Amino acid sequence: MEDEAPVIYGLEFQARSLCAQEAETDNIRFLVGTQSLRAENQVHYIDFDDENNVINKTIFLHREGEIWNISSSTFDAGLFSTCFNKTSDTKSELKAAVWQIPSNADPFNPASDDSSNSHPHLQLKCYLSPDEHSDVKSVLWQPAGDSHSVIGLCEDKIVCWDLDVASSTAKMTSSTSIEGRCQHKLTSGRWNPHHNCNQIATANETSIRGWDLRTMSQVYHIESAHGQLVRDLDFNPNKQYYLVSCGDDCRVKFWDTRKVSEPLKILSEHSHWAWSVRYNHFHDQLVLTSSSDSRVILNSVVSLSSEPYGHLVEKDDEADTDSLHEGHEDPPKDGVIATYEEHEDSVYAVDWSSADPWTFASLSYDGRLVINRVPRSEKYKILL
Repeated sequence: MEDEAPVIYGLEFQARSLCAQEAETDNIRFLVGTQSLRAENQVHYIDFDDENNVINKTIFLHREGEIWNISSSTFDAGLFSTCFNKTSDTKSELKAAVWQIPSNADPFNPASDDSSNSHPHLQLKCYLSPDEHSDVKSVLWQPAGDSHSVIGLCEDKIVCWDLDVASSTAKMTSSTSIEGRCQHKLTSGRWNPHHNCNQIATANETSIRGWDLRTMSQVYHIESAHGQLVRDLDFNPNKQYYLVSCGDDCRVKFWDTRKVSEPLKILSEHSHWAWSVRYNHFHDQLVLTSSSDSRVILNSVVSLSSEPYGHLVEKDDEADTDSLHEGHEDPPKDGVIATYEEHEDSVYAVDWSSADPWTFASLSYDGRLVINRVPRSEKYKILL
């Protein structure tokens, strides 16, 4: 169908960082950070006009180095963070900063001149600096609440800051080093939207650890969660204790953090490293993954979702329901809904729109951004 055709946008440079503009709930918008060694890097502010199936964009110059991670504020659509490679003659470090999208930026009316000279600069709000020896690999924004907290994941420590947007400052409130015999370097993490937002989970090489932010103590440990490096993880937004992870063993695994000895389910559709995994924000049976095999896969994991098929049916209604489904489609089962093959390079990131539950974007290293939709047939199965 015409409205299910992918929409492809090409960046001038290589890229591996993508996020939805989380606090924007009316328009389908994404942020993409480039990773050029020689040229000045950019942040592409993407607006998807789903009625006309077109992408509008504004390109901003990122005055720092290659962007390795980008994440958007959960409370202010104009704020986001980047982790970037800061190089000098003697060393290379991963630093982090919070940026403001200029208030006059409008992706509906981009500058007509597309040359790099015309691109506006982002407004720097503040740097996030734990200490001069720590690389900040990723920044996590608190999902909800009045507190404007952000967390930086460094190689061997977790650092928390309180942001004061008005004064453009970030005050470090706590920091904990990951110590002990089994010290594992942090590779990625996610903030838990449940438990009053007092927990995060981190990927530590091949294991996953849960942390209580109030005491900065470990609350669970999934040892050897993957056979190789854990690349990404995400929490089920509608079902507490449930999370999903993916890694270099090509596997996608679902976990209950109360019983960490075995995964609840394992998906093995990818043929190379699985880089990114995301639950749909509204319909948590929909799970997206991306991989170095150049593919994006949309799975239905209805068996572990917050609304398994038939969970609302009363016993008295079972006969009616059985007769209703006679001659109709079988109840939904777990499995691959669609495989998207518009990329020709490693797909490092995938993310759902925060404004439309049926739209998502994926980004491959060659700078190709693809916007896709959940197949209409699957959408109607869920809605009807």
